Amino acid sequence: MQKEIDSFISYLHNVKKTSNNTEMSYQRDLKKVRLFLETGKIDNVTDITEKSLQDYVRYMTEEEFKPATISRNIASIKAWFHYMTQEGMVTDDVSVRLKAPKIEKKTPEILTMSEVNTLLEQPSGSTPKEIRDKAMLELLYATGIRVSELISLKVADVNMQMNCIVCKDAHKERVVPFGGKAKESMYRYLNEVRDILLADKLSDDLFVNCSGVAMSRQGFWKLIKYYTKKAGIDADITPHTLRHSFAAHLVENGADLKSVQEMLGHSDISTTQIYASMNHNHIRDVYAKSHPRR
Repeated sequence: MQKEIDSFISYLHNVKKTSNNTEMSYQRDLKKVRLFLETGKIDNVTDITEKSLQDYVRYMTEEEFKPATISRNIASIKAWFHYMTQEGMVTDDVSVRLKAPKIEKKTPEILTMSEVNTLLEQPSGSTPKEIRDKAMLELLYATGIRVSELISLKVADVNMQMNCIVCKDAHKERVVPFGGKAKESMYRYLNEVRDILLADKLSDDLFVNCSGVAMSRQGFWKLIKYYTKKAGIDADITPHTLRHSFAAHLVENGADLKSVQEMLGHSDISTTQIYASMNHNHIRDVYAKSHPRR
């Protein structure tokens, strides 16, 4: 797949005479889609389907990529496939119907508490990988952070004494607490297996893969899909599903929206308001099913 990307970039440079910035932008976008597809065992351009590209668009949406970023990535994919079709590298342009998703506020998919517990119980073994996976899943649900924030955490961002993590971005940072279950899993990961995974490498990344380097978005996406299937859960769970479930369960159990907003890192409380609406709907459903004079 990289060969076809390199050929496309060469075409842009030598034939279309594009700027270096444009070429770098295409390279970045196509590298991301290549890594995502390779995670799904798609290594050849002829194996790429419309569905696999739609899965990538959905992945970007779930991970809260900005609409402009998603649109640019789609444009890059379309330009690449147009080139490959012209050059006979692929027979069909499977990117033709690819469209950026409409950004609308809809009720997010959440898991029941039973489903969450079942999912988090799946990495139950004692291998370094399962202990790490358990810690990642527990921490993600315990804090509601984005997967991009999870894989960006450094060891220094975790305070085991205060049971909290520090999430940072370009503009601000926030402190998010976590509970006993997550602490137990984190303690085991940090004290028993992180050094084994690092294999004498030096790194300040909190979560590392089996090669001793920082866990990737694609790697964690694959991980959660594996445990969803293992748990026998029919719902199409993504890393963002745990973030939604975290918020919805907090509100359902009485947490105030302002606190949930701060933990999620929402700049506008109107974004958090959807979880209150979900709670009201749940209350109405319970009433409709249970009240003797409904």
